[in-house]
Amino acid sequence: MWDHRGGPVGGAQNWTSGFLPAAYQGTPFRSQGEPVIDLRLPAGQTAEQQKKRLALLARLNARHLEKNPAEASLSARIQSYELAYRMQMSAPEAVDLDQETAETQTLYGLDRPISSYFGRQCLLARRLVERGVRFVQIYSGGADQQLSWDAHSSLRANLEQHCPEIDQPVAGLIKDLERRGLLDETLIVWGGEFGRMPTNQGTIGRDHNPRGFTTFLAGGGVRGGMTYGATDEFGYAAEQNPVSVHDLHATCLHLLGMDHEQLTYHHRSREMRLTDVAGKVLDDVLS
Repeated sequence: MWDHRGGPVGGAQNWTSGFLPAAYQGTPFRSQGEPVIDLRLPAGQTAEQQKKRLALLARLNARHLEKNPAEASLSARIQSYELAYRMQMSAPEAVDLDQETAETQTLYGLDRPISSYFGRQCLLARRLVERGVRFVQIYSGGADQQLSWDAHSSLRANLEQHCPEIDQPVAGLIKDLERRGLLDETLIVWGGEFGRMPTNQGTIGRDHNPRGFTTFLAGGGVRGGMTYGATDEFGYAAEQNPVSVHDLHATCLHLLGMDHEQLTYHHRSREMRLTDVAGKVLDDVLS
């Protein structure tokens, strides 16, 4: 789910399947209007007619796949049509936030203009998790510079805009998952790709800082109420218990029940894995 001000820098490569088969690519949800384009059946078409049309397409694609077994995109296309059918049958109910109580909508900040758009996305994420969706990704901020958290100038104005957008919705999501008994089996990962420098840039802004930044984890087997690691006294570089992105990925995979050293995929004559040839599980953050 991306921001209503625009998608993240890099566009669709943020939710593609990487070196995995194309069938694992993410499905974008819009932040305004219908979350998924063409989700509802065309006027005058019944669910049974739609099912028969997709079944015919599946047979034609399967016949083509038999002649071209090495084309992963063909099998992905077949699965995409099947996914489209399942979404048309179930997603309209899943994305209907009017079914939620006024108390729940307020919990997520839907009653406040500054947090309503991100609150809707967090509430929708909870509804999707309840219905068996295994991975949900939400982007805060659109494009770059002041439209997102990329505060190269006017740092204070940037944070005064974006912090209130997400603060209540994120807290509401954690509380709502906990009271519904879903937090223990749902891992929340909050963060970005880098932090900000402790030194001034431009008109009271901050440049990128890959050496020291914060990520928080909640639920899913993570110890609550603790911090792990610290930067130097200037906030420039991680010094105490420094954590690499590979360590973070290894820990997340462990919490999801997977051994990052064994989780490999053969791609271009090499066994690929998310943590490449590095990464260690951070046992101290596990409950």
